[in-house]
Amino acid sequence: MNLLKRWASFRSPDKTSEQGDTRLSKEARVALLIHGCFQFGASMSGLFLNLYLWRLTEDLVINGIFNIIVYGMTPFAFAIGGWIAKKKDRMVTYRLGIALITVFFLVVIFSKENVVTYYPWFAAFNGFALGLYWVGYLVLMYDVTDAKNRSRYLGVNMIVFNTAGLAGPALSGFIISLFEGVRGYLVTFAAASSLFGIASMFSLRIRRIESHHRTYFLKYWGLMMQRNRLWVLALFSFFVLGLFQGIMLFLPNILMFQTVGREDQVGYLSVLFALFTIMTGFFISRRKPHNRMRRDLFTASAVIVGGAAVLLADINLWTVILFMSVYSLLAPLIINTLTSYYYQLMDGLPLKGLFRIESVVIREFFLNTGRVLSILSQVLFVSSVNSPALPIVLIVTALTQLGIVLLVRNKA
Repeated sequence: MNLLKRWASFRSPDKTSEQGDTRLSKEARVALLIHGCFQFGASMSGLFLNLYLWRLTEDLVINGIFNIIVYGMTPFAFAIGGWIAKKKDRMVTYRLGIALITVFFLVVIFSKENVVTYYPWFAAFNGFALGLYWVGYLVLMYDVTDAKNRSRYLGVNMIVFNTAGLAGPALSGFIISLFEGVRGYLVTFAAASSLFGIASMFSLRIRRIESHHRTYFLKYWGLMMQRNRLWVLALFSFFVLGLFQGIMLFLPNILMFQTVGREDQVGYLSVLFALFTIMTGFFISRRKPHNRMRRDLFTASAVIVGGAAVLLADINLWTVILFMSVYSLLAPLIINTLTSYYYQLMDGLPLKGLFRIESVVIREFFLNTGRVLSILSQVLFVSSVNSPALPIVLIVTALTQLGIVLLVRNKA
């Protein structure tokens, strides 16, 4: 009931943002609904995709290479998706991304164990589909918000994102536990595909933006970097963010499975961590804008480093839970703070809104370069979840997050 009341408080006519109101427009709420449907399906399938590959191979290096290909392909998909969004509309890219992700999981279902044989191709397909989806959504997020309500939107987005992620992992874990072997994974992927279809239908409620400015300015990214030093520093802050985020996008689920040994328990633990992230989302959505971003970034990064340090004692159920609890509470604060800051900088770039799609594409290149280097460090130094080097790699990559503080300013 409280969630319903909370949602109702965000409702307002579209004109409120123009009058200085921080409430969300109708299209902003529809965008949140679409992303919620997508995330429910993604939390069912994506959470267990790496675990599915792990169950088939029990090889951490293959998992690492799979994710390197995924995040290496994503920037190229962003560039292509950005071109489509500029020439057509961002909703074309968005819907194409949803459609390709649906196709990806259907192919996984029919391929079954052959996913291992052709895993580089599956990784490339997955990275391309995700890239199209996210470039569409990130541009849409910019379009349905403004400087006054963007921080609020990001907070609510986190709540929706993780509320959808609450039921998804638990439901997936339960479904998987009903079947022997890996059949439950395939049932889960089929259910997720249907949810992606629902998200695609809701996307029809977002209007297209009619514009005669269809020139794709990506080739001018170097000139833009010369014109705005703060923007360049912000891009490198996303590179640093990726240096830790890459490992954290797939390794925690494998660590949890190693400590509990059951997919349904992994799903239930994921629900717990999603609850912590929702708490952070409520905090962000309720607080007023302030000029203490660097303090927030430093505090969150330092505490995450401390959480990673407990794994030095031993990698067991309780140390993994403690580490993941800290990460789930504080990593969203870093991500949302950086995203809001970057969107503010986008408002002040030359060409104004005409460079918004290109800005998102360039940001993703820096972020995914960091992710690839992060996962590469794991592949080079950690070949097993039982390796004593694993907690050291986690701590070193977590320490890099403190560098973000040096790259942002309290006022954009």
